[in-house]
Amino acid sequence: MRITELLTQSTIAMDLNAATKNTVIDELVETLWQAGKLNDKEAYREAIHAREAQSTTGIGEGIAIPHAKTDAVKVPAIAFGKSKPGVDYESLDGTPAHLFFMIAAPAGGAQTHLDALAKLSGILMNEEVRAQLLNANSKEEVLAIIDQNDESAAEVEEVVATPAPAADDNLILAVTACPTGIAHTYMAADSLKNKAAKMGVPIKVETNGSGGVKNKLTEDEIRRAKGIIVAADVNVDTARFDGKNVVMVPVADGIKRPEELINMAQDDSRPKFVASNKARTTDSGEKKGFYKHLMSGVSNMLPFVIAGGILIALSFFWGIKSSDPTNAQYNEFAAALNTIGGGKGAFGLMIPILAGFIALSIADRPALAPGMVGGLMAVQGGSGFLGGLIAGFLAGYLVKGLKALFSVLPPALEGIKPTLLYPVLGVGLTGLIMYYLINPPAKWLNDLLTTTLNNMNGTNIILLGLVLGGMMAIDMGGPFNKAAYAFGLAAIDAGNYAPITAAMIGGMVPPLAIALAMIIFRRKFTKVQRGSTVSNAVMGASFITEGAIPFAAADPLRVIPSMIAGSATAGALAMAFGCRVPAPHGGMFVIWLDKTHWPMFLLALAIGTIVSALIYGFIKPKLTEEERQAEMAME
Repeated sequence: MRITELLTQSTIAMDLNAATKNTVIDELVETLWQAGKLNDKEAYREAIHAREAQSTTGIGEGIAIPHAKTDAVKVPAIAFGKSKPGVDYESLDGTPAHLFFMIAAPAGGAQTHLDALAKLSGILMNEEVRAQLLNANSKEEVLAIIDQNDESAAEVEEVVATPAPAADDNLILAVTACPTGIAHTYMAADSLKNKAAKMGVPIKVETNGSGGVKNKLTEDEIRRAKGIIVAADVNVDTARFDGKNVVMVPVADGIKRPEELINMAQDDSRPKFVASNKARTTDSGEKKGFYKHLMSGVSNMLPFVIAGGILIALSFFWGIKSSDPTNAQYNEFAAALNTIGGGKGAFGLMIPILAGFIALSIADRPALAPGMVGGLMAVQGGSGFLGGLIAGFLAGYLVKGLKALFSVLPPALEGIKPTLLYPVLGVGLTGLIMYYLINPPAKWLNDLLTTTLNNMNGTNIILLGLVLGGMMAIDMGGPFNKAAYAFGLAAIDAGNYAPITAAMIGGMVPPLAIALAMIIFRRKFTKVQRGSTVSNAVMGASFITEGAIPFAAADPLRVIPSMIAGSATAGALAMAFGCRVPAPHGGMFVIWLDKTHWPMFLLALAIGTIVSALIYGFIKPKLTEEERQAEMAME
């Protein structure tokens, strides 16, 4: 799509009468309204002001690009106006704005018009074009200037300089993203690319725009990059940049100070970035794709599970039946907590969220709605957590297939893909497959799991606790750990709290055991290692298993087996003692919710911690002579 399909004579105001920022907005909104581009003028105006409240769209260099993506827009359009005297638009560089482009994007924004907007952002970075527009005397002249600089190719993102530079070529990578993913995202990308070209620096920029991620950085490029610039006002995936020189700034900085950011990215003396989540993303989901998509769903589901589980558990303070109006234990506030956290609130959303974000991870934004509807079908059809997992992967790969199928459609039909074809066919096909093919057998399996768990007792439940507890310590946050935790979450959905209790206690043991070992076997640990005693104790008490990872990474053959032994012991004992903590997370802060057995939970935790600490302490070698000398020097 060319820019002049969105910017037409009817949406050009030429010389504005406005003298303030608000009157500029009013005049351009009125232009769009008179051109028939809006459904609701006031709602669109409010959306523009809401965007300005996040950060000014006066990007500097005499340009302002107010924009909004809302249902108040009937058809995508661009309004243009200019002011030779200039208007104080609170621009990033503090100078008056002379050229105004107001972007109206419908909520279901088609990729074609987003590409056109991205091209406009790039064109406006050209100083000569800005001067021509400011001096234009007619609407026809404005359109001719834009049209002359508009490339017909839809692809607007590319690697400046060598497409695949060698490791020693000072490759710089960048990621840009803004709240609406319309203007600032692409202007920051173009600003960085243009400046890098002038500096002779090879660069590749990934944009996280409204149409999804484009020009995605690969693992190989990240590995070879000298530095990485993240210019974003929204969350982007930064875990993949662990150990690299990362410059994190607002998206506006990518527009107004690109040279400074590129120089910082080239500075080897800067501290290396440490990702809070060491789980790395992979190219196109080919490597570890299943695990990545699953964890995307689980991580986005967790806030609903944790909030819902704890709110339900808190409602039990007034009695197990306190939310039942027909029971003597009934309490109105307890019933409110139970409703907010339960099936009509947070818990009711967890499986649709799980399925939706699994699908989103596989096929980007068009798969979110089919995934969530598939997850809702799993809830309504009784297939529960298992059905939700299947729904997420089904919707994701189904939409991925639809994308491939519709890639041959002519460009004129591009706009109906995200607004019609993907949602209707994606939701419809996912729903039908779930209804007729997935839900019946998945419900049978889910019912079997529920019945089996509810009937478990004696040796069987102890063995389950042993296995789940041990799995939590195998990789401490990796696939085995997450698989055990996911099983616990599935059991919560089935109304059984035994598995999550075993998983929680198993995950608490490793950091606590490391801390205890450093206290008992003090002389076997360096001063630096002992400095993490308190933090490991706190993380263990909070059910954050990852606190033990540095020790496991440094000495896996001793640490991991000893931690598995204690975690498995704690899980088995917790099941033997009948512990049932009705919360999916929280460690020591939620065990009191098991009013009857919480002291036994503490006993099982203590025994498991002591087992791991003693095994690890006895098999850990003494400090080497060099380490001892270093310790003495530090003291």
